[in-house]
Amino acid sequence: MGEQGELFPVWRYHPFFTDNPAGTLQAEREHRHHAVVEQVIADSKAGALVHLPSGHFHANSAWLTLWAMAYNLLRAVGAHASAFHAKATTATLRAHLVHVPARIARSARRITLHLPHNWPWQQAWTHMFAITHGPPGLI
Repeated sequence: MGEQGELFPVWRYHPFFTDNPAGTLQAEREHRHHAVVEQVIADSKAGALVHLPSGHFHANSAWLTLWAMAYNLLRAVGAHASAFHAKATTATLRAHLVHVPARIARSARRITLHLPHNWPWQQAWTHMFAITHGPPGLI
């Protein structure tokens, strides 16, 4: 027996209720933008912002500044690595592109990074590395 097909394969309806006086398309766009912002906040609370509030103004300021820099750098790295990583969470970017299971070797004043064979993120990582360490103007 085959799997059951979709009930309505052609039409996709997504009702929503709002008291927003804007038009339907603008209200939906604002709703989706709000969802993106909420996802960034949730992603951030699972990372560096878990330390907030610390009770010290300068420590809070430092954590917020470090979080903003790390978040923006990881977003840029993800965008350069692959389409999948451009939309991935911070934890996924750290697991796939930052925590690299590699071996560093030195020979003849050169540093060589040996990535493991059949590593699933090797293509994305080498693409990101080539873009960030290539000649200027390739981005």
